[in-house]
Amino acid sequence: MHGTPHIVSDVMTHKVVALGRAATFKDIVKTMQKWRVSALPVLDGKSRVVGVVSEADLLPKEEFRDSDPDRYTQLRRLSDLAKAGAVSAAELMTAPAVTVRADVTLAQAARRMAHCKVKRLPVVDAEGVLKGIVSRSDLLKVFLRDDEDMAEEIRREVVAYLFPTPIQPVRVDVRDGVVTLTGRIRDTALVPVAARLVRAVEGVVDVDCRLMGPNRRPNLDPDLLDGEATPQPPGVGS
Repeated sequence: MHGTPHIVSDVMTHKVVALGRAATFKDIVKTMQKWRVSALPVLDGKSRVVGVVSEADLLPKEEFRDSDPDRYTQLRRLSDLAKAGAVSAAELMTAPAVTVRADVTLAQAARRMAHCKVKRLPVVDAEGVLKGIVSRSDLLKVFLRDDEDMAEEIRREVVAYLFPTPIQPVRVDVRDGVVTLTGRIRDTALVPVAARLVRAVEGVVDVDCRLMGPNRRPNLDPDLLDGEATPQPPGVGS
C-alpha cells in the first residue's frame, strides 16, 4: 500500500539456517561455507534466539593459534582469547543477540543495525522465537522502487496536501530515485516542509526542490511624485 512505510516482514528472509548451542566449531564453519553466510543465529530448545555466531567470533582461534599474547593483549582482549579456546556455539556466540521484530519499519531496523554495528538482524516474535532474518541488502531493496510509482505517491501524499491551489501546477519528476519539484506556489514557507516530506518517501535518493513563490510586483519609481503618478481630472487645482 502506497504511503505506508515498509516493515521488516516485507523484505526479510523467512528461511533461516540456525545453530543449536551444542554445534561444534567445525560444524559452524561447514554450515557457513555451505549456505554462504557470515553469521548464524543460535537457538535454545524452544527456537528462541539466544545469541549469534559470526566469522569474527571464529577468527580468534586462528589468530592466536600459534602465538603467546603478552600481558597487555591478554587484559585488552579477554573475550577474544576465551573464544580462541571455544569449541561450541554456546561458547563462541555473542550474547545476548541483537534482534528486531517483524513489524518495525525499515528505517528503525537500519538505525538499530548502525547503532549496534551489525550487518544482519534475526527477526523474532514477542517470545523471542526466530521468524526470519533481515540483512543490510534487504533494507536497500526500497531503492529498487519504480520512479513513476514514487512520483505518483508524492503527487498524492505531498503535493495535493501541501499545495491544493498552486499559482502554477507543481510538477513532480523522478529519475533514478532523484525527485525534482517545479512550479509556483503561494507560500514559500512550505518549501522546506515539502522537501522533508518528499525525502521521507521510501525509495527517494535525493530531492531537488525548485518551487518558486508569487511574482513580485515591480516597484514604482521612487522619484515619481504622487501628483505625477496619479493624473488629475480637468479643472482640479486650477
